[in-house]
Amino acid sequence: MRDEIYRYNKERWEALAEADALFTRPMLDLDAEKAQAYLGLDRLGIPADLAGRKVLCLAGGGGQQSAAFALLGADVTVLDISSGQLERDRLAAEHYSVGIRTIQGDMRDLSALDDSTFDLVWHPYSLTFVPDSRIVFRQVARVVGKGGHYYLMCANPFFAGLTHDSWNGAGYPLKQPYIDEAETSYPDQDWVYGGKPADDRIREPREYTQTLSRIVNSLIQHGFMLTHLSEVRGDYPDAEPGSWSHFIGVAPPWLEFVWQYRPGVTSSEGRASRGTGDREPLEQ
Repeated sequence: MRDEIYRYNKERWEALAEADALFTRPMLDLDAEKAQAYLGLDRLGIPADLAGRKVLCLAGGGGQQSAAFALLGADVTVLDISSGQLERDRLAAEHYSVGIRTIQGDMRDLSALDDSTFDLVWHPYSLTFVPDSRIVFRQVARVVGKGGHYYLMCANPFFAGLTHDSWNGAGYPLKQPYIDEAETSYPDQDWVYGGKPADDRIREPREYTQTLSRIVNSLIQHGFMLTHLSEVRGDYPDAEPGSWSHFIGVAPPWLEFVWQYRPGVTSSEGRASRGTGDREPLEQ
């Protein structure tokens, strides 16, 4: 799917990898214990025995999660839009002497992967980089095996486009309309570049709101059952208002879901619960 969205995201992530942004740096100091702690599988309710399990890191290149899963004995595949990110995965694999399969591609098109292949699809923050999450969910449902898990981290849709820079002296006012596919853009935070000012040579992230109802109803419709939900927030009671630490305690910016693929158990319930705003898109 080589549309303008693909080209924008690919250009941005190649530039981020070249700039050595925080989430493009491979983790080269892991062992099995650290890998378990980093992934937090017990906290998420995902089986921690990964020996021989097939794991897909979806839009999750950079040599971080892939390295952790491989160190725990998983059979790891990484699909990412950025060749620079995938190079980091190969670097980490070489560092640890483990095997990691890398595929350059778009999370909206998993045709390079076989049906019912993976025991776990691990999808870090990237869903909001495409307008329609349902296309991604349909692809995930095809490649995950029955009983497999889908970990999804994404923007908290209620605060999409909001950052600590929105502080007005009294709070963080919501301005973004709460509708599916509303486009927003904002500057990268300084922590993306290790505390340095944002690199003005890199285009700002372009994101699209995915409402909670669309995310949940679409995944139910595709046969997934929710097993875990958490709001990723900070706890800094003395943080200065208008700072990032204060903001993430007031407006949790991210959500974590774990879904289990249970086709035939939840799909009929999903069809009954969908509203008109959650109709499936036409095939692309």
